[in-house]
Amino acid sequence: MAARSSAKKAAAAAQAFAEDALAARLVAASKLTDAAAAREKLDDLLGEEGAEDLARLVETPAVRAALEGLADHSPFLWGLIDLEPARAVRSLSQSPEARLGEIVAAIDGAWRLDDRAELAAALRRGRADAALTIALADIGGVWDGAQVTEALSDAAGAAIRAATRAALRDAYRSGKLVLPDPENPETGSGFFVLGMGKLGARELNYSSDVDLIAFFDAEVAEVADADEITAVFVRVAQTIGKLLQERTADGYVARVDFRLRPDPGSTPVAISRDMALSYYESVGQNWERAAMIKARVIAGDEAAGELFLKEMRPFIWRRSLDHAAIADIHAMKRQIHAHKGHGAIAVEGHNLKLGRGGIREIEFFVQTQQLVAGGRDPDLRSRGTIETLGRLVDAGWISADARDALIEAYWFLRGLEHRLQMVADEQTHTLPDDTDELLRFARFAGYEDRDAFAKALVKRLKLVQKHYAKLFEDAPGLSSEVGSLVFVGEEDDPDTLKTLTELGFTEAVSASATVRGWHRGRYPSTNSARARELLTELMPALLMAFSKSGRPDAALNGFDKVLERSTGGVALLALIRAHPEIMNLLADVLGAAPRLGATLARRPRVLDALLDPAFFGHLPTREELSDRIEEALSQSTTYEDMLDRARIVGQELNTLIGIRVASGTVPAAQAGFAFARTADALVAALFGRVEAELARVHGRVKGGAAAVVALGKLGGEEMTAASDLDLILLYEHPEKSAETDGDRPIAPSQYYSRLTQRLTAAISAPTSEGVLYETDFRLRPSGRAGPLATRLKAFESYQAEEAETWEHMALSRARVVAGPKEFRRVVGRAIGKVLEMKRDPKTVAKDVLAMRDLLDSEKGAGGPWNLKHAPGGLVDIEFVAQTLQLVHAHDRPDLLHTVTEPAIDRAQAAGLIDEKDRAALAQAAHLQLDLTQALKLAVEGAFDPDEAPEGLKLLLVRIAEAPDFQALTADLANRQKAARAAFKRVMKGLG
Repeated sequence: MAARSSAKKAAAAAQAFAEDALAARLVAASKLTDAAAAREKLDDLLGEEGAEDLARLVETPAVRAALEGLADHSPFLWGLIDLEPARAVRSLSQSPEARLGEIVAAIDGAWRLDDRAELAAALRRGRADAALTIALADIGGVWDGAQVTEALSDAAGAAIRAATRAALRDAYRSGKLVLPDPENPETGSGFFVLGMGKLGARELNYSSDVDLIAFFDAEVAEVADADEITAVFVRVAQTIGKLLQERTADGYVARVDFRLRPDPGSTPVAISRDMALSYYESVGQNWERAAMIKARVIAGDEAAGELFLKEMRPFIWRRSLDHAAIADIHAMKRQIHAHKGHGAIAVEGHNLKLGRGGIREIEFFVQTQQLVAGGRDPDLRSRGTIETLGRLVDAGWISADARDALIEAYWFLRGLEHRLQMVADEQTHTLPDDTDELLRFARFAGYEDRDAFAKALVKRLKLVQKHYAKLFEDAPGLSSEVGSLVFVGEEDDPDTLKTLTELGFTEAVSASATVRGWHRGRYPSTNSARARELLTELMPALLMAFSKSGRPDAALNGFDKVLERSTGGVALLALIRAHPEIMNLLADVLGAAPRLGATLARRPRVLDALLDPAFFGHLPTREELSDRIEEALSQSTTYEDMLDRARIVGQELNTLIGIRVASGTVPAAQAGFAFARTADALVAALFGRVEAELARVHGRVKGGAAAVVALGKLGGEEMTAASDLDLILLYEHPEKSAETDGDRPIAPSQYYSRLTQRLTAAISAPTSEGVLYETDFRLRPSGRAGPLATRLKAFESYQAEEAETWEHMALSRARVVAGPKEFRRVVGRAIGKVLEMKRDPKTVAKDVLAMRDLLDSEKGAGGPWNLKHAPGGLVDIEFVAQTLQLVHAHDRPDLLHTVTEPAIDRAQAAGLIDEKDRAALAQAAHLQLDLTQALKLAVEGAFDPDEAPEGLKLLLVRIAEAPDFQALTADLANRQKAARAAFKRVMKGLG
């Protein structure tokens, strides 16, 4: 009796809807996990006022089963029914096709609502209605996967069109935009929106973001103020985004992502089509080509949008691909984020989209073959994944069996993806980790238990993986040694971040962003296809070289600066490709010597010199340097231009010396001579030009002559990359020369003073190209109190009668570096005469010890790495050499030598010190001079071994040929101790 009653009720309920209604076509339902709770939820709802119509429909068993399934498994969908039972009635009592048509039409027309809040509410109601209708048709087995994804895409497309029309209408009403037909705002507006990805291909998933790019055609669009055109359409795009994704009491329509536009980090949210075409033509990447395959005009001016897509065809579809394109396609294959389950087939926690054997692999399987062959075969230029799989069979690229297997797996996985997203309306693709939660999800998907679900899932994942792996089995790895290195797309690849971290990069995210920026053509040096091809090929080796530098982050950042400032990116990258040793050289320099790396970044053209085979192991001679400098300065058109060129050539020559030393291609011991030779040549060249410029204004001192004397590090030919120039200018003239012979005559003293001033400015005044050297004229007679230029007679008199011991010590390193040859000889003899004066050894030793005690108290702290002033440091060694020369040069003029080590050797040869002291002093000098060269290349300011980066320590260890930094520090301290003892013995012997 009860059975007959139930059958009657079901028959009566069936009369409540037509034969094609959704309720009549339901053939499937989820399996319940908590049937009692689901039944209670539904019955409670049916007992409420306003649920009468739904109650009649639920008399149909298939309807009850469908709704109980939603109550059990989908808080989101059940919430839509619970909030408004009539929504479910409308969905169930009509055909899903008709109901969706009504919903899309209502969304499409919502733009006409003047009130923004009413418009937003209408769009959100439409989205909710569509979500429930599509879900019931999907879960109930009424629609297949293609119908579901097309329905989702159509509903989203309608909302985007409505938002676009409303935004254009608002711009029109505000007077910012002129519309040819305000009743049809999109037509002729010049503004259009491309739907990308799954939206463009009509393959949208249940809770997907919508990827949009907004463009405007400035030739079509008409705005009130042409200067404001970008601002107008940016506001339009922002309004669209707000209408769609802002959450209100009615929910939201869709999450909007505008980041697929060209260079999203630096471009407005709406960009001109001309700018976009220029971007894609010049720096567009292969992943952007792949993205554009699915692009479809989703809203706005359809004519303008279709014309844009037509003009994009040459970018998307190339008849032939170069090395970079092929490599990028293989990189795209690996651009799959490493969520749990990516590395292997899994069930719990597996990512259905990005994991191994997932949806993304099927999409890449299709898109990569389209990119390879679509340029030659127009039939492959289709948007949809399933459609393209069929065309690949027709074109002979894949078998029919592969097509059928992948299509079946695709819709299987898409169905599961939709179930995941139906639970809570979240854009998730990851299966539950928890076993109980996975069982619940399996039953929502229609399976009896976890194992049945797992068996079905793993079967598809393995099948996809097999076809996917076969497609790429011959693909060249980006670096089998390095690991995963993928820099395409907008997001970081987790495997790549892991690889970078393993390579020693402490800021892996920053490093990845930097490299992606190169590939995007951020700098002019990398915006050509050839440059990006070379980058793709070189990247693993470059990053490995940076890793081995000891400071990979610094090396990468330094190279970034080089690329930023270089105009010849292709030439530089080709150079590195052809000469791998240059790659290692640059990595060493940029990683270990940040100061030199910064200079190199400012002067990337110095790398051109690396093309010269003689560069490695060869330092230019004085003649070569003079020729190079003369060639540079002779091209100047003005005096100011000459100063700029002097700085350019000087900085480049010194940088090249630094590169040789930092890279180990020449010994550090040769650096001091090389830096000094360069400074000699520059000072001489500038002195000649400065004097000529002064003579042009004032004429010359008849019979007069001037010479530049170098002291300190330059005089002693022990310059470093950071040395300044200690100079004095000496002159002489006949007594009868009262003034210069030019149109504006001045006295000789004034003339040579101005000559000194101008030389100082020529060397050290900052110009647009920086400073050549800092200069110091304080070692002249009377120091700062005396005149800038000193007459030779006055100099001789001062040195003979007034100068103190320390001034004669400084003079022991004097070299005449510029001036007429004959006068230079005269000055040289005058200096020699001073140094050969007879002196009291005890007085000299006493003065030297007093100076050393003062320096010890003021600057002697800091441990062994205070290379100059530490006990046994360079000052001790220099003082020994200078003291012995001052004391004994009267009898042994052959002792005189401006360079410390040869001076010590001469003292030992003359029997003034024994071999033990000579060795102690020479070995300490050699080590500390080498270390000083490295440190001055690497850092500014004092060296702190506790804070020093590992790369710099490795450089110092290599320069010193030590086993490690600890051993180097111990060796340094021991050598200083021996040198200090030698210093004391020498001074004691004189006193």
